[in-house]
Amino acid sequence: MYTQYRLAGILIGIAGLLPLLVGGQSAEAVRKVSFTVADLERSTTFFEKVLTFKPVDTRTWEGESLRTLMGREESDLKAKVALLQLGEEYIELIQFTSVDSSRKIPPDSRSNDLWFQHIAIVVRDMDQAYQRLRKYKVQHVSTAPQTLPDYIPAATGIRAFYFRDPDGHNLELIQFPEGKGDSRWQRPGEELFLGIDHTAVTISDTDQSLAFYEDLIGLKTAGRSENYGTEQERLNQVFGAHLIITGLKAQDGPGVEFLDYLAPPGGRAYPLPAQATDLWHWHTTISVPDIPETYANLEPSHANIIYPDIVIWREKSSLLVRDPDGH
Repeated sequence: MYTQYRLAGILIGIAGLLPLLVGGQSAEAVRKVSFTVADLERSTTFFEKVLTFKPVDTRTWEGESLRTLMGREESDLKAKVALLQLGEEYIELIQFTSVDSSRKIPPDSRSNDLWFQHIAIVVRDMDQAYQRLRKYKVQHVSTAPQTLPDYIPAATGIRAFYFRDPDGHNLELIQFPEGKGDSRWQRPGEELFLGIDHTAVTISDTDQSLAFYEDLIGLKTAGRSENYGTEQERLNQVFGAHLIITGLKAQDGPGVEFLDYLAPPGGRAYPLPAQATDLWHWHTTISVPDIPETYANLEPSHANIIYPDIVIWREKSSLLVRDPDGH
């Protein structure tokens, strides 16, 4: 965050929810990435049929702890939730069934807008995966899969493609050449879709975000790249795209990636006030070893904790907070 932290898209909890680490602690794991959908059946069908995610669990959320954690006042707040798995990683789809309508993702959203977030799905063969998406007529963001060039050393040879799910959430396919990415993405096998490498958020200032995610939450910087050029423009569909990408990791789980656009100007701010019922809502669950210590470090900084105290959520001590840009 900045001087006054505006957090509320990070769920922190001991050994299960979105826990943060402070004061020299290291975040234990990025557990899952969650986002709000308009129609749970439609979204689960998309992720299972098109991208081969496997169903793990479905349940209903309701009660006082849900209202408290999400900062809502409705006495009848209720949500249907599906947990899905791909490889070793998990996503969580949330449909708030007690809310008549959720605010939709702006149709002109671009990846330099500060509400932008995506997950990067690793594939074994980009051409085969892209043809599968074409078969199901997914909505393109990228013009086609892009191979990042030699003048971007940290990303040379990586192939990527952006597209959207039925609600307009951005998703990425990514294929790593030998020698790049986690070594497990090179394991032999038959699966086309392998797992989730990272979730990426667009930010306004790398140093500001590092102060939050490293110093307060306990993620550790794992790498950095400066990306620009024709391939990057075609990938993001942002003319003149020039950005600093910083990857962070917990001890376990997928990474968290910052997208800090140096150009072009004009990326729009996260639309606050925002609610978990908005379709642009994502939150990332990070486990930390000590929630009270995390809370003590966040609270004096005036962090935007959705409910200004520790919440017992599904038998875990948890906080839901916004990062400096509103994620």
